[in-house]
Amino acid sequence: MNRFAALLEALLLTPSRNGKLRLMQEYFRSQPDPERGWALAALTGELSFAEAKPNQVRTLAAERIDPELLGWSYDFVGDLAETVSLIWPAAPATPAVVPLPSLTEIVETLRCASRTEVARLLAPWLDALDASGRWALIKLVTGSLRIGVSARLAKLALAEWSGVALDRIEEVWHGLSPPYQPLFDWLESRQPAPDIGDLPTFSPLMLAQPLEDDDLTSLDPRDYLAEWKWDGIRVQLVARDGEKRLYSRSGDDIGPAFPDILAAMPERVTLDGELLVARGGEVAPFNDLQQRLNRKTADARMLRDYPAAVRLYDILREGSEDLRGLPFAERRRRLEAWHQADGPRPALDLSPLISFASWEELRQLRDAARERGIEGLMLKRADSPYVAGRPKGPWFKWKRHALTIDAVLMYAQRGHGKRSSFYSDYTFGAWAGDTLIPVGKAYSGFTDEELRLLDRWVRNNTVQRYGPVREVTPAIVLEIAFDSVHRSTRHRSGVAMRFPRIHRIRWDKPCHEADTLEALEKLLT
Repeated sequence: MNRFAALLEALLLTPSRNGKLRLMQEYFRSQPDPERGWALAALTGELSFAEAKPNQVRTLAAERIDPELLGWSYDFVGDLAETVSLIWPAAPATPAVVPLPSLTEIVETLRCASRTEVARLLAPWLDALDASGRWALIKLVTGSLRIGVSARLAKLALAEWSGVALDRIEEVWHGLSPPYQPLFDWLESRQPAPDIGDLPTFSPLMLAQPLEDDDLTSLDPRDYLAEWKWDGIRVQLVARDGEKRLYSRSGDDIGPAFPDILAAMPERVTLDGELLVARGGEVAPFNDLQQRLNRKTADARMLRDYPAAVRLYDILREGSEDLRGLPFAERRRRLEAWHQADGPRPALDLSPLISFASWEELRQLRDAARERGIEGLMLKRADSPYVAGRPKGPWFKWKRHALTIDAVLMYAQRGHGKRSSFYSDYTFGAWAGDTLIPVGKAYSGFTDEELRLLDRWVRNNTVQRYGPVREVTPAIVLEIAFDSVHRSTRHRSGVAMRFPRIHRIRWDKPCHEADTLEALEKLLT
């Protein structure tokens, strides 16, 4: 466990992507099985303990530490694992010495433990470990690593360490389970690639490069096909041997939350498209789709009120035939032929191609897209094969320009992970007469130096506390960039912003000059 704890701590404190990759590669190289397999499962989010809850950790700590001191410490630190790991007292002297648990011992014991057993097991482990080990243990069992490592980055570390292509690892990933012994046997050339047979596994997506207007001077419009960039989430539909899966762009299986899409899926095909909410063929605002995202299941009301659909972009496999090596124009022809032959499926329709003769004509279409709730355009070379990753040149995304408003900082909350000691989550508002109404929250768009300045300002200008949230004096104006704004009954303001982020901190602007809620409502789509 100490080696795993050291890995997590180093990953948290290492800001560079390449540095994180080196740390994971060294761990996979040096650690035995199944220790490294369980670590990989934790890093990729494939490891969870249903009976382990943060409240169990808090209760255990309150039995050893004055509850008021624990509460104040947690409020100051902002992270439960860090607070408990530092404040946990030395174990009482006993004749029996508790051995340091290994990562494997912890995982295999907790996976079959009841909620009562989890609480009984945690205390001696916390006693046996040092502060770093306790922090790693709590992060592990509560499922909140937040160390700046995505599942894809962990898989990339495997690829670079082993010399096996990342897309090959991703193609077999969903046919494997922790602690991944067949995977490591393959990566170390002891066994052939894992046999996933006809399992409905994920194929890494082909992604587009952002297009700048200057790029158009070097591109010939005759080489490209254009289609709308719909405002949903990219998904992959896979049906094999009687099983059906719906994958997000990162390879997460989100099918259980979208049974309506699974029911509409055909047999023995792999399709690429955009998940949306659609009513009568008309695409609903992204805010409607958001009602169904990040849920494990969907009840009857959700299925009725927010009917899901997929607008299809591409076909990757048909039957046993892999179509990814074909040119996009040919794959598009195959997709249209398949869709026509398969019969009408209301939840699965085709994303139409856009006819154009010049870039200027296409630019005008893009600029008018906002009125239809469309993000922009996709440009795809007609001769491009389907290649995993983000190759330069074949595909471009040409998004409409962001909208901006000036809003007033109203509340701040501590962040997570590396930001747990900073007030980095900001709620901002717009004026309704003489009253500020919260209209959104932003977590990104500022530099580390700006974060330090904002954190210091929040601490010095707090007027009220609500648990971990601080209300601040209305004095700082934030220029907020966002993609669109929609009606929302869930928010007091009546509106919800799509992808809000801080574009600039307007230290120079008086807060009474910030925008009004009425101005924001004029941007509704």
